[in-house]
Amino acid sequence: MWIESTIAMRFLRQGRAQTLLILVGIAVGVAVIVFVTALIAGLQENIIDRTLGTQSHLRVEAPREVNRIAPVPAGTTQLVLEDPRPQALRPIDNWIEVQGVLDRLSGITAVSPLVSGPAFGRRGEAVESVALVGVDLARYLRVIPLDENMVEGRLEVGSGNAVVGRQLAEDLGLRLGGKLRLDTGGGRDAVVNVAGIFELGVRELDARYVYVDLKQAQSLLALPGGVTVIDVTVEDLFAADRMAARVRGLTGLQAESWMESNAQLMNALSSQSLSTRMISVFVAVSVALGIASVLAVSVAQRTREIGILRAMGTRRAQMRRVFLVQGAVLGLAGSAIGALAGLGMVAAFNGFGPKLFLIPLPPALVPAAMALATIAGMGAAYAPASRAARLDPVEAIRG
Repeated sequence: MWIESTIAMRFLRQGRAQTLLILVGIAVGVAVIVFVTALIAGLQENIIDRTLGTQSHLRVEAPREVNRIAPVPAGTTQLVLEDPRPQALRPIDNWIEVQGVLDRLSGITAVSPLVSGPAFGRRGEAVESVALVGVDLARYLRVIPLDENMVEGRLEVGSGNAVVGRQLAEDLGLRLGGKLRLDTGGGRDAVVNVAGIFELGVRELDARYVYVDLKQAQSLLALPGGVTVIDVTVEDLFAADRMAARVRGLTGLQAESWMESNAQLMNALSSQSLSTRMISVFVAVSVALGIASVLAVSVAQRTREIGILRAMGTRRAQMRRVFLVQGAVLGLAGSAIGALAGLGMVAAFNGFGPKLFLIPLPPALVPAAMALATIAGMGAAYAPASRAARLDPVEAIRG
């Protein structure tokens, strides 16, 4: 193998211009693979973080109410015209037992019961429709990092305190320490003190959400001791749909994963991943074609030298390995240069880019890109290597 490597390096040195050009081409291709793959991965991670910063991985609720049709005697034809049953605000039956089951379930990291329902927020003559959310704050913060999104005041619910979204505060003219009347109808209302203002970054949530203590929300929504939702966080984000199916089977409740509630987002992420793989494949193909063309020209230019080597006893397998080594060396050297360039592009984006998000660098990305380029180089070298190995020594020397 040492002899084949020596001959391969000699051929590469003799064609310096061609070697340099193909090295540049491979380096550019690998740099593109590294940067684009890291960029798409960073973009997807940022999108998922922003999405899950405002919602749980699983949302467990009471089963939907459906109409039950009375049975009819056998042989009777029944024509049914029904309207869908309206979905009233309902608590989860035996929610404390359900919470205990979910707490013990492997793959689940946090469980938070809450009460959520509609209300009106009033201040003077101003009225806004709000979503009243009653939480057990210690548990809720393990699911939604609301404390990281506070922009004014403190995160404090209970004892007559509440936190509201920035947009809602602006719409109602609320300040820290201001009073907000919450009216849920049926004569149930309460005046709360605005202890803090948060900004989740989603206008609809910032304009509607009002967080209060779990017991106060239960009283206002006429659900004493009940909860309407159990939010759940899982270990594996992309296994949330399987965990939702498992929860449905264990509890009989309605469980929806973030992947189901954000189906369009998942389609977009899948499309991005597919486009990244396609870019990598096309770049690898272009690298392979470039190496193949250089080695094909090398075989044509060195026909006489190949004939002499064959006449001196070099076997066909050895001659084939000479060009395979050339392809591997070109792929490996070009990919190393390209990997460094890709890392530089990532660092430049993180340091001088728009600062909307940082590009993480997956540990396996650079080795995988270099391996892809090296394998592509060896694969591209196979046809020229086979041609060189088939040359007849006498005809090659005459040519």
